[in-house]
Amino acid sequence: MTRPLRIALALLPLLAPAARLDLPNFVVILTDDQGYADLGVQGHPYIRTPRIDRMAAEGLRFTDFYAQPFCGPARAALMTGTYPPRNSLMFNHIPRARTGIHPNEITIAEVLHDRGYATAMLGKWHLGDAPEFLPTRNGFGSYYGLPYSNDMWPFHPKIMRRPDESERMRYTRERTGYTGYAQSDQTYPVDWFPPLPLIENGTVVELDPRQERLTAAYTDRAIEFIRVNRDNPFFVYVAHAMPHVPLFRGRAFRERSLRGLYGDVIEEIDHHVGRILDALEELGLDESTLVIFTSDNGPWAGYGIDAGSAGMLRGSKGTVYEGGIRVPAIMRWPGRIPSGIVTSEVASIMDIFPTLANLSGGEPPRDRTIDGRDLQPLWTAPGKSSGHETLYFFEGGYRYRAEDGPPQNEPLLRAVRAGPWKLHLATEERDEADRPRIVPGELYQLHWDPSESRDVAAKHPDVVERLTKQARSFSVSLRADLRPLGRLSD
Repeated sequence: MTRPLRIALALLPLLAPAARLDLPNFVVILTDDQGYADLGVQGHPYIRTPRIDRMAAEGLRFTDFYAQPFCGPARAALMTGTYPPRNSLMFNHIPRARTGIHPNEITIAEVLHDRGYATAMLGKWHLGDAPEFLPTRNGFGSYYGLPYSNDMWPFHPKIMRRPDESERMRYTRERTGYTGYAQSDQTYPVDWFPPLPLIENGTVVELDPRQERLTAAYTDRAIEFIRVNRDNPFFVYVAHAMPHVPLFRGRAFRERSLRGLYGDVIEEIDHHVGRILDALEELGLDESTLVIFTSDNGPWAGYGIDAGSAGMLRGSKGTVYEGGIRVPAIMRWPGRIPSGIVTSEVASIMDIFPTLANLSGGEPPRDRTIDGRDLQPLWTAPGKSSGHETLYFFEGGYRYRAEDGPPQNEPLLRAVRAGPWKLHLATEERDEADRPRIVPGELYQLHWDPSESRDVAAKHPDVVERLTKQARSFSVSLRADLRPLGRLSD
């Protein structure tokens, strides 16, 4: 079956005639490695974010919104509405990978495109860098950005030292030495990362671009896309490279923040979020556009002062403690989302898919499991649940070139949350089929102890037993419903 026919059949419920002018527009802004506390509205004492703070005051702010422990899996969850292990994307791709998002996956961009939306992606993709896996093959009409993380370039601090290093490489070493970068013994060969490509649609337009221009450039193009498509429904996904290290900010934002370079970067993002909101108002699109702001995971603590803050939350990027997976999240839609709502309902980045699909007048595909939930009830029916009785959190990692063969399809379930309870899990033991066996570990009551500082497993054995049973059952059902990773043919 051809890809267009497959998509058409899966989306038949979405293709009923719709009044195009009545369809809402969508803007999704995703930052990279921004910590839970790295906004004024989230309580940061030194980073000023007046535009995002105002966005929160005019819309819905989540206190318990979850992404993923790493960049690639978060983007997989956003694009497909599923737990990343379900489509074998629970790891970060590095350059020249032979794998990526499978062509049979249906992204939210494809759903909206088939509803008549103009679609554009600006920024970091990170679901495979081969042409077969790029955004324009996955529902986006246009793409301008980086195919993977901005540190995957020849100036990474783990690159082996050599005597004739460039000024940029010397600066990298000086900066990481100053910031308290937690360097490991691991080093990369000099040619480990190729020059970083800036891609427009399928063409590389620049190598090792000046990253201080990226935040503004992505915003400029987003605003231009909105202007061009003002009379049609549109979806624009802006996935900023920042504040993932290495940090860069435009000239106008140098030394503006009391928080130093990291604060400058966040304050520049705030400014450009404001520019998008201003453009929507100027074009008369404010009340017909849902704008979502969130981050892909928590701060990368190993980079010292060049990393963000999870505030009172324990842990950071790469962990399933709250600081690694709970992120800021705001939704604004004047006239549809009441102002000043703050919800502690548990929600997830994978909920964006079904929410936008349903708002477009359609629904998610019926031929596969979608784990996300439509979040509309949170602003249309006060006191309504997000629909998540339980959320599951998985270990993430990296897929290196030597490991680009068939995936192991062994999702490592590391935590489960149900209501206020969060149970951490271990999978070191093996069952009779030599599969990892889920073993209960620490238990926290997050409403009382969001810092996960007091393990109460011994005092609540009934909760431990119930959540362990749920986790084991879900793990079995997930293994029976895994979808393949995309792979280049030899």
